Amino acid sequence: MRHAKPSTIYLKDYRVPDYLVDNTHLHFELKPKATLVKSRLKIRRNPAAGEGLPPLFLDGVDLILLSIAIDGALLSPEHYEKMPQRILVAVDKPEFFLDIQTCINPEDNTTLEGLYLSNGMYCTQCEAEGFRRITFYPDRPDIMSKFTTTIVAPKEYPVLLSNGNEISRGPCEGDHHYVTWEDPFAKPAYLFALVAGNLQHLEDCFITASGRKVKLQLFTEEKNINKGDHALRSLKNAMRWDEAVYGREYDLDIFMIVAVDHFNMGAMENKGLNIFNSACVLASPETATDATFQRIESIVGHEYFHNWSGNRVTCRDWFQLSLKEGFTVFRDAEFSADMNSRAVKRIEDVSLLRTNQFAEDAGPMAHPVRPDSYMEISNFYTLTVYEKGAEVVRMIHTLLGPRGFRKGSDLYFERHDGCAVTCEDFVRAMEDANQVDLVQFRRWYSQAGTPQLTVTDYFDETLGTYVLTVRQSCPPTPGQREKSPFHIPLKLGLLDKNGNELVLDGQGTTQCILEVTEAEQSFEFTELSEKPLPSLLRDFSAPVKIDYPYSIDQLLFLMSNDSDIFNRWDASQRLAFLALSDLQQAYRTGGVLQLQPELIAAYRSVLLNRDLEPALVAELLQLPSEQSIAEASVHIDAEAIVAAREFALQTLAEALFSEFRAQYTALKVRKSFSLSAKDIAERKLKNTCLLYLCATETADALALAQEQFDTANNMTDKAAALSVLINHAGDKQVNAAIEQFYQCWKEDAQVVELWFGQQSRSSRRGNLSAVEKLIQHPAFDLKNPNRVRAVIGGFAKGNFSQFHRSDGSGFEFLAEQVITLDKLNPQIAAQQVIPITRWKRYTGDLARKMKIALKKIMDSGDLSGDLYEVVSKSLN
Repeated sequence: MRHAKPSTIYLKDYRVPDYLVDNTHLHFELKPKATLVKSRLKIRRNPAAGEGLPPLFLDGVDLILLSIAIDGALLSPEHYEKMPQRILVAVDKPEFFLDIQTCINPEDNTTLEGLYLSNGMYCTQCEAEGFRRITFYPDRPDIMSKFTTTIVAPKEYPVLLSNGNEISRGPCEGDHHYVTWEDPFAKPAYLFALVAGNLQHLEDCFITASGRKVKLQLFTEEKNINKGDHALRSLKNAMRWDEAVYGREYDLDIFMIVAVDHFNMGAMENKGLNIFNSACVLASPETATDATFQRIESIVGHEYFHNWSGNRVTCRDWFQLSLKEGFTVFRDAEFSADMNSRAVKRIEDVSLLRTNQFAEDAGPMAHPVRPDSYMEISNFYTLTVYEKGAEVVRMIHTLLGPRGFRKGSDLYFERHDGCAVTCEDFVRAMEDANQVDLVQFRRWYSQAGTPQLTVTDYFDETLGTYVLTVRQSCPPTPGQREKSPFHIPLKLGLLDKNGNELVLDGQGTTQCILEVTEAEQSFEFTELSEKPLPSLLRDFSAPVKIDYPYSIDQLLFLMSNDSDIFNRWDASQRLAFLALSDLQQAYRTGGVLQLQPELIAAYRSVLLNRDLEPALVAELLQLPSEQSIAEASVHIDAEAIVAAREFALQTLAEALFSEFRAQYTALKVRKSFSLSAKDIAERKLKNTCLLYLCATETADALALAQEQFDTANNMTDKAAALSVLINHAGDKQVNAAIEQFYQCWKEDAQVVELWFGQQSRSSRRGNLSAVEKLIQHPAFDLKNPNRVRAVIGGFAKGNFSQFHRSDGSGFEFLAEQVITLDKLNPQIAAQQVIPITRWKRYTGDLARKMKIALKKIMDSGDLSGDLYEVVSKSLN
């Protein structure tokens, strides 16, 4: 049932559950349109909830209720009350068995929540509230139960999986069979999982630190069985890393991964049975780019790490979502950094945060890491909860150091194993293990917005004293106009005129962490012989914006000399932002567009620097994206942003053509494919050079791209060549490449999604007419979230120039698609509408046309709760 005005749920209203469920026994008889679900729950009154026997609340959505019984006695309708999305059962005893039978329709379940059919495979997705689409149940994360699951299905579904360890299997009446699984660890219903299908699997094993042998299995369709090796290697690496870094050993006899084509999320950490979006787990050199391989490694690690930070210790309520997600994103980021380049990983993570999470903080859906309220919890699986939440955990790590953080995490797991807890419990464990006070630090969980640090300095030559003054502020966000000072770790170093690190104390320290806790605070450094240049916010030690009046010469100096790799990159970005700001202003006023010679020289110096690792060179050469430029703008002038960036890209490409060509030629060495860090870095730099070369649109450069497209022995190089051809070559050449690519890979779902996305994101080819043709393509499916994200999301979120055309046609197109999507999959509809929700930050007619598109959605009729929440808050 859909509700145009869903109710708001508040953190302040939390109360413990009236009843607990000690054991849950589930019995499934799978049929596409009429699956029978039998549940037996062992229920008891919660002693922490008070006296009396209040009604038992059971959540349920789109269920056909067949029967309810308590201790074997069927209940008549007067003993329970049916309400929209729940039933209330009258209770007359403190302990009892509750038996419920329901019927569900997996085949027509397009929401992809609960139990649904995907390409002939039964699959579940229960986080956050999907379990209530399976059976009536007290569906909240603080009710933890031990699950036993029996699955009965025709033998055409040979693989029947659920959580835990398999305890029995056998034939049933007719052409059916069954498997029973038992999970010995109590878990909330959102961690339940079921998969049934005709699947093949890869198998491996892992020997834990204590000597236990764990079976590892990856299930997928037969056609994809050769694309799972990387995920299994990543899983073993993650298991080994978690033992070494956190002392966490896996606890079941088997760990299973299943690849599913239709999935709302990237993956799900269900206990012992992780379900993955196929795009996030399947890969081979022929079909996946280096970025995909690295993303798979990260996501596999993320879901595995949840076994402790999310499963063994879970969140008390959905307001605490970052308790498991922020902590686990931090863990997977550190894992990826250890597996690859730590500096490049940090740059990538901060780029995502600054471009997208900072925009979220500045938009109508801004919320704290631990929200105060929500209408639909699915709308709060956000970058704020995940990425900013991870930065909050990282700040604790920075303040306590690796050893102190490990002590805190050990105490956290020891205290709360098997419990549903809060962000407060996590911070308290860190405090108690290290005897520190993090009371003020907790504001990071309760206050929304991106803090801003304004830094000024003063040097007294006579005394040799250098003083840094830091002022912090945080702009108003919905529901929070005034903010109290945050506790901010500001990591810094001081450089002399030769680029050497200055000693900051008598112990030879050249880097320190300033703890900024006041609205204005000064820090003094003594015994200095010259005024230093501060290297501020090293390694991006806090998720803040920082304002210090660096000159162009100082930024060039930092870009060349700073020992902190992140700050070298950050200096290059600041230089680029200054240049792009000047170009935007010149464009708006009709002036002459010029790029400073100093910036061109800086890029040349980076390109020719053989002491830097190639991956870092590639990052330093990247101009800020149009989305990044927009986020850094007070008022977003889309037309000026596009013009400025295109001019800067072409100017750099033309000025450094010979250097880009020489570097490209040096790296264009034919060799067998390898996923070594060195080879990944070299491919990244090579393809960055190709992008700049083809920005000149010369025949010579486009010939290089065509040659790479024709001869590449891996998807990274082939996809990079296709991308530059789509954006810079003539129609005949592009059309031929697009068709050739599709015909070669049309049977591979993940490659087809890449193919869709490259076209929809193209500033040259991805105009509205082209995107409308893509959604009519036989391979496009509006019910498949990956195809929606590739085409509609690629256009609205990744094609800044075409989506923001002045006629507003892109906004109108998005509104129409979102309205249609909402009837099929509310979660995906709410995700896709985000680009027009920030309309207030745009200049001129674009803001008005975005608002018109939002009002069209609002006025379209019966919206889902997911979409209603996002659109209504955006229009306020």
